[in-house]
Amino acid sequence: MRFPRLAITLGDPAGIGPEVILKALADPAMTSNCEITIVGSRPVLEKTYQTLLAQGVSEPLADPDRLTLLDVGLDQDTEQQLVWGQSTIVSGAASYEYLETAIAHALVGDFQGIVTGPISKSAWKAAGFHYPGQTELLAERAGVERFGMLFVARSPYTGWTLRTLLATTHIPLAEVPKTLNADLMTQKLELLVECLQQDFGLTTPTIAIAGLNPHSGEQGQLGTEEQTWLIPWLQEMRDRFPQLHLDGPIPPDTLWVNPGQAWFGPQSANSKLKTQNSQLKTPAAADAYLALYHDQGLIPVKLMAFDCAVNTSIGLPFVRTSPDHGTAFDIAGQGIADASSMQAAIGLAAELSRQRVQPSAPSV
Repeated sequence: MRFPRLAITLGDPAGIGPEVILKALADPAMTSNCEITIVGSRPVLEKTYQTLLAQGVSEPLADPDRLTLLDVGLDQDTEQQLVWGQSTIVSGAASYEYLETAIAHALVGDFQGIVTGPISKSAWKAAGFHYPGQTELLAERAGVERFGMLFVARSPYTGWTLRTLLATTHIPLAEVPKTLNADLMTQKLELLVECLQQDFGLTTPTIAIAGLNPHSGEQGQLGTEEQTWLIPWLQEMRDRFPQLHLDGPIPPDTLWVNPGQAWFGPQSANSKLKTQNSQLKTPAAADAYLALYHDQGLIPVKLMAFDCAVNTSIGLPFVRTSPDHGTAFDIAGQGIADASSMQAAIGLAAELSRQRVQPSAPSV
């Protein structure tokens, strides 16, 4: 089988995207099972490389001359306006063009997956591109209305895989209860089930679904959404999908206890916790978690897996992953950015692309 072809966009050229890409691709394992093309501007990549070398960065760096690059040219005036750490119209326009180019090539089959570098939403807006994020542009260009943000991470302690889907994403907290409804939840659950089967080989998954209110409403005492529509919706879904194990609505303050134990392993009284965890049985945890709003899902994800979580867009005709961090303008150009999440995003994109072409045995 031919290796899957992946595009990696630079993201905002004033952020840490170019740096973490060069650090990530210095590891030969990143290209051992996929073909990678960088989508961005050659001068940006070369400037990053030379600057990091001059700083004496301790981590290995990929040489841009040895990378396959789909060059999105910038005029000299634009290049001169790009300054590390400064979110501007020109940096926003450049990162938008990188993604547009990658999407166009993916839609005609040149790439099976896209790994996106981090962008600045405010820079996009300043440049005239009014999208909540990259996910929404990807969905619009792909012509899909059903899509979602799934966060995936594999525990370095136990090997357990955390999968968290958000029912709502980048909207104000006050809008969450107004936006949530049975139709939206059905759409997200269907997407999640399809993803678990197609991308992870899980045909009878256990899915834990969060409540909205404290204590899942305490039978209507702390909020009525659970009683009026969430619990009836869950029962309807259990009848519709008898092969699934749907658990919920689980009170949000206890939803993450089992995944936390599965991630870190059973607690031990002595100092050899990490070593012992690898030898102990992982606590029972769901195959996936459906959180109802952004922070309900991402606070625990980032607490457990900040350096290795991957943002995955589901519902697209191609794979899309992204590191679970932003542009980090405050450290851009300093050579201290951590490439772990970018490496995880590349590895997952390659894995999911292979799974779609040649489904393998169910994963755990």
